[in-house]
This record gives sequence, structure tokens and C-alpha cells, in this order.
Amino acid sequence: MKMVRSVPRLPRRARDAHKGSFGHVLVLGGSPGLTGAPALAALGALRAGAGLATVGCARAVQPVVAGYSPCLMTLGLPDTAGGALSHAGLAPALRFSSRCRAVVLGPGLGRDHDTGEFVRSFVTSVESATVVDADALNLLAGHAESLREAGGTFIVTPHPGEAGRLLGLTASAPIPANRRKAVEDLAALTGGVAVLKGHRTLVCDGKRLYENRTGNPGMATGGTGDVLAGVIGALLAQGMEPFDAAVLGVRVHGRAGDLAARRLGETALIASDLLDFLGAAMG
Repeated sequence: MKMVRSVPRLPRRARDAHKGSFGHVLVLGGSPGLTGAPALAALGALRAGAGLATVGCARAVQPVVAGYSPCLMTLGLPDTAGGALSHAGLAPALRFSSRCRAVVLGPGLGRDHDTGEFVRSFVTSVESATVVDADALNLLAGHAESLREAGGTFIVTPHPGEAGRLLGLTASAPIPANRRKAVEDLAALTGGVAVLKGHRTLVCDGKRLYENRTGNPGMATGGTGDVLAGVIGALLAQGMEPFDAAVLGVRVHGRAGDLAARRLGETALIASDLLDFLGAAMG
């Protein structure tokens, strides 16, 4: 396994560029009580340079998601009786995703059975590069090999608990003790790029390994992972290769957290603060 230490950069923007030059990111997520997650991911994508970001969500929560920012577009999809994304939304979600360079699947989806059917069907058919995050990872537990079998371009971004569920670890040891082995196993299991979040986040594509050195304990708060998923999605939408997008994404995300903590302190830091510092972190 080759240890990578250099971090890629985005090229300078052409003076005649327009919003279509920087890609469209579709974020599929949201459910009652969890509407902030897809909004944070989509805003993270915009702050990281995506030209457009649309949140595809259950119609029941669409007005709430749309209210987070005038910069977000929304796509209302069929919902379950509980207001979560339904499997009936698969066809329109796939049609819309074909217009997007990148998809972020999972923030705030919830764990409804019908939503699980949507997730497992979506990953077998999506053609755009896809970041699989949060509840999508939980809904794929026991089915993670379907990502490898689908043959698409996937980046999985689990925290340790989600990684344990994907790897089928036991209840007595639900979190991987050997982080390097865990991220290598995740890359092999899914056939894509694995990002194992936490202190010194690891990125692996089965051949290369990167250990991130940015970030701080103030980022241990709800929603920061959603921002990261959006950042990586934006880098994919701007044409970066998956491993490079993941490496640059985790570095920039952690750097934004460091800048935010320097200004606000680690204790006061919340996920939306990262959005305000992503520009400086990428500069």
C-alpha cells in the first residue's frame, strides 16, 4: 500500500467560466427531524465550488429544506407514510441524477424500510460519481458488496460506528480497533474509495493510503460529516478523480474546522460554522 503525502489542488478558474462549468451536485436525503443534514451537505458543495446544488428529498420535508437557503434548489420526491423518501422516488431520482456530475446519498435519510429499498436500488443503477454517507451507509449494512458489484464510482464516508456495521463487526466490538486495516477492508468490500472519519481521517482506494492531519475536537458535533460529504461531492463535480477528491476534501474540511476553532473556540464550534471558513481553507 503506497502512503500518499501530497494533496491535489483544483485548477484556477477560467475567466469565462459559468455555473455549468463547475458541475451540479444532487444531494439525496432528509426526513422529518433530519432536514438540516442534506441542507448542510448541499451548502458545503456550493462553498466548495459546485456550480449548482439540488436537494432531492421527500415531498413532506421539501418546504423545510428549501427554507434553509435561497441558494439551494430542491426536488420533491414521493414519500412514505412517515415522511421519508420512498422507493417510488427511484425513477425520478435516477433521471435527475443523470443531469448531475456527482451525487451525495444519505444525509438525514432516516432508516425507514422503504427508504432502504430506495438506497439499495439506487446504488445499483446510478451512473454519476456518488458519495455514500450517513444513513445510506446504515441502510447498506449487510449489502455493502453491492457497491462493488454495481461497478459504479463510489466514495463511502463512514464514521467508526458506521464502518463497523458495514464490515459486519460483532456487538461486543462494533468499532474497528485497527483503523488502517478497517479502511483497507472497506475499500476492498465496496470496490471504491473509503474515507474512515475520525482523528486523522484515513482515505484508501485499495492501492493508496492517505492520513489527514487537519481538524480538531471541536468538529465532534452533529452535521460536520454532512458538510464533508458535500465538499467531496463538489470536488467530484468539478472533475477530480475520486481518490483525489476525497483527499482534498478531508484536508479542506479539517482546515476549515481549524480556522473556525481559532476564531470561535473548539467548544462553541458547530457544523454550519465550517461553511463560513471553507473558502479560506481552499485558498
